[in-house]
Amino acid sequence: MFYREAGQFKTNYADDMAIFPILQDKIGVAIILAAAFVAVPLLGGSFFINAVMIPFLVYALAAIGLNLLTGYTGLLSLGTAGFMGVGAFACYKLTTAFPGVNIIVWVLASGFFSALVGVFFGLPSLRIKGFYLAVTTLAAQFFLQWCFVRIPWLTNNNISGAIEVPTRTLFGVAITGPNAAPEVRYLVVLSVVALLTLAAAHLVHGRIGRMWMAVRDMDIAAELMGIKLLPTKLLAFAVSSFYAGVAGSLMVFLYLGSAEPDVFSIHLSFLILFMVIIGGLGSLIGSFMGAAFIFILPIILRYLPESLGIAVSAATIEHLNHMIIGALIIAFLIVEPHGLARLWQTAKQKLRTWPFPY
Repeated sequence: MFYREAGQFKTNYADDMAIFPILQDKIGVAIILAAAFVAVPLLGGSFFINAVMIPFLVYALAAIGLNLLTGYTGLLSLGTAGFMGVGAFACYKLTTAFPGVNIIVWVLASGFFSALVGVFFGLPSLRIKGFYLAVTTLAAQFFLQWCFVRIPWLTNNNISGAIEVPTRTLFGVAITGPNAAPEVRYLVVLSVVALLTLAAAHLVHGRIGRMWMAVRDMDIAAELMGIKLLPTKLLAFAVSSFYAGVAGSLMVFLYLGSAEPDVFSIHLSFLILFMVIIGGLGSLIGSFMGAAFIFILPIILRYLPESLGIAVSAATIEHLNHMIIGALIIAFLIVEPHGLARLWQTAKQKLRTWPFPY
């Protein structure tokens, strides 16, 4: 009875194409944002913010970037972690070369360097697609990871070969480095993720998003309709890599505090791909659901036996964790191959027609 659109009339095309066409959706998003910006910093402990919320937001942002490419444009990529690494190393070089510039500027600017690299490796997408494009992006992943290890200039010739995050402030408050409070870092990450999510929503609901979806559904038909395939696909690679680069810089500078090149391995690329598949291809909210499922659920499973007073060794919990997550992934793919987002859409549709199921 509460989720109804009765009495909500759309009088123009812009209202019909709005990101949140139903009033209840706007109220729900406002409540979620209020809880995220107010309740979590006030009620959540340092461990919860540091180990759960910040990495969840970072992975969700990376999943959004991959979803724009794979879910909305239909181009499979296995090089997300490499593009995240480009953003992280670019942000490190920029902030060490220009320490007086605000770190938030360099976090966002690092995404443009990832976008350039993504466009370069996206050039073959006009001629190849599917499995062959996945192999090309996999080659990009291995090449970029090799560069992170073999080019000392990227880490300012650091002997350890790792990125060491310096302390940077915003309005006199440390937001990076060892002195930055978890609540401050969380609010910065949340602000960036919320801003870029809103930008992605506007993209997919506009002309660019319709072009991407036309290419995804049938690229030959899209070309006959006048859509230029190469610029459209390269734009998808650029935007996706931009989001991945920003996510990588956020991961290093506001979550890990330091990072070695192995952080951006192929394992991370597959992890983000699983988030997109489980959450739902072609859905922004599915990216958040997939990140929560893949990242937060293992944490719950790890600490649940301890909270119930059950003594289980760490190795056993790790094995059970992999078994349960794997079984749940298979079950979801069988029951609902379109991901958790489709389940959410189905639930909303039933609420809109309840108690009349027709």
